[in-house]
Amino acid sequence: MSGLRVADFDFRLPQELIAQEPPQERGRSRMLVVSRAGGSLQNAQFREFPSLLRAGDLLVLNESRVIPARLFGRRTLLREREKPSGSIEVLLTEHMAESEWRALVRPGRKVAIGETLVFPGPGEKILLKAEVVARGDFGERTLRFAPVEDFYGALEKIGHMPLPPYIHREDAEADRERYQTVFARERGSVAAPTAGLHFTPEILEEISARGIEIAYVTLHVGLGTFAPLRVERVDEVRLHRERYSIGARAAEAVDRARGEGRRIVAAGTTVVRTLEAAALSGKEGQIEAGSGTTDIFISPGFEFKVVSALLTNFHLPQSSLLMLVSGFAGRERILTAYRHAVEAGYRFFSYGDCMFVG
Repeated sequence: MSGLRVADFDFRLPQELIAQEPPQERGRSRMLVVSRAGGSLQNAQFREFPSLLRAGDLLVLNESRVIPARLFGRRTLLREREKPSGSIEVLLTEHMAESEWRALVRPGRKVAIGETLVFPGPGEKILLKAEVVARGDFGERTLRFAPVEDFYGALEKIGHMPLPPYIHREDAEADRERYQTVFARERGSVAAPTAGLHFTPEILEEISARGIEIAYVTLHVGLGTFAPLRVERVDEVRLHRERYSIGARAAEAVDRARGEGRRIVAAGTTVVRTLEAAALSGKEGQIEAGSGTTDIFISPGFEFKVVSALLTNFHLPQSSLLMLVSGFAGRERILTAYRHAVEAGYRFFSYGDCMFVG
């Protein structure tokens, strides 16, 4: 839809509605049910979600696992590699090659190519060491880590869960479990696929018992989740690329459901982007098993080829994720739903409540 501005996706959000903690019990969130066709709104609880699904539906979940991607370390002087020079904070955002990661570095203004960053563990023993090999905008750097026996094991020891910037507290031990879906398996995300945070094993069992098929895909959430849109017009938006993979079983399940005219329910915008990107790149729109990267941007006017219902959290004002949901159900309808959610006191963003658009 031409002519739309990023500012057209703004809404008023009182700060006290931004969830700073997860609900006391997983699966006990509120859920706003939105009719995609008629626009009706119904207040509900997420534990009612299985009853909104129909026998024969295919529910697709993102099994990406959040890594403790936030690191605290030290810069070292270029001439004296092991001599401390200053503290540094690093957020790993994308695994690029075997030992290279794209990252946000803070404070990054003075961090030069060729500099070495070190990350100590207990007893000040250096567990990870990285050289800065490329420099980007807005504090972005490419880091090449020195080989270690177990990189992810070292991250588990010294890394912190990368809570979003709108959660104004340090991460806690409980976040290692709560900022992770119960079905997370494939390591690589630096932010949780938040629609999946509401599910419990019991809710998944109830969904299966109702005759609803479940399939899993992977999209590793990267820098785009945190990066603000720095343009004025929607048609100028460009997103960072993110890695996704679809296994043979999931690809077959999606194509079979489409062929039989059954509903495909996406749990989260990451699933929407994965399936719609795969349909655009597949032969004759088919979903093919495999891996790739996508920078697909979905906004009003996008023609959905796969997804027919959506479970999603409430998103940031003027964000690409709000534009995606608006593309799925209509901008005015979604902004009306958001105004209702604000008035009804729903909790917003990653640890907040959710919305089902069916």
